[in-house]
Amino acid sequence: MSETTRIFGIRTVIEAIDSGKNIDKIYLQKDLSGSLIKELEQKIKKEEYNISYVPVEKLNKLSKGNHQGVVATISPIAFQSIEEMVEKAFSLTSTPLFLLLDQLTDVRNFGAIIRTAECCGVNGIIIPEKGGAPLNADAVKTSAGAAFNIPICKVNHIKDALFYLQTSQVQLVAATEKTNITIYEINFRKPTALVMGNEAKGVSNSILKTVNYKAKLPLLGKTESLNVSVACGAVLYEAVRQRL
Repeated sequence: MSETTRIFGIRTVIEAIDSGKNIDKIYLQKDLSGSLIKELEQKIKKEEYNISYVPVEKLNKLSKGNHQGVVATISPIAFQSIEEMVEKAFSLTSTPLFLLLDQLTDVRNFGAIIRTAECCGVNGIIIPEKGGAPLNADAVKTSAGAAFNIPICKVNHIKDALFYLQTSQVQLVAATEKTNITIYEINFRKPTALVMGNEAKGVSNSILKTVNYKAKLPLLGKTESLNVSVACGAVLYEAVRQRL
């Protein structure tokens, strides 16, 4: 993570929130007290920021200055609303392709997926406000700068985004091993949103119940699964193949 994406100090973080900075995550020292910290916690709660309560040792590693028990990371990317993303995508093509990441946790997987998605012409990436890998300097670097060239949207809940996409006549496809259908049986020539899941658990069951189709990549060896960024690339390029 680059130092330029990290701020620290209670008042500094409050000012960043008030000025509308793209705060990606806030780290708070456990058991802090005082009027300023209460003010900060109220603002964090109101805006529903991604927050972690951590020991002071963690904060000392994140910041070389007087952090006062608070460190925040600011995303180098400006996020779009889902309404803006979908409207713009349909203005460019009648068959947009979206990518939703359900609780992806590894920053470098995230960056690699962004890079592949941009290369495949994905019209937008949708990520959860909380619980996912941060879009920090490491992710941007791993994306080889592709993060600056593809719309990215944060939503409170992935399911809300799925419902919105359904109302926009976008078919929902989840990549999961919990099916007998392969990705090669899916018609990607339609407006499509692809859902990729967590590295360990895959796509959550609640989302699997929401999508139109569940599809898997065939695995012919003894290894039980692919790396999520590799799997995502394989599925996206099947979509590209069909659309060429």
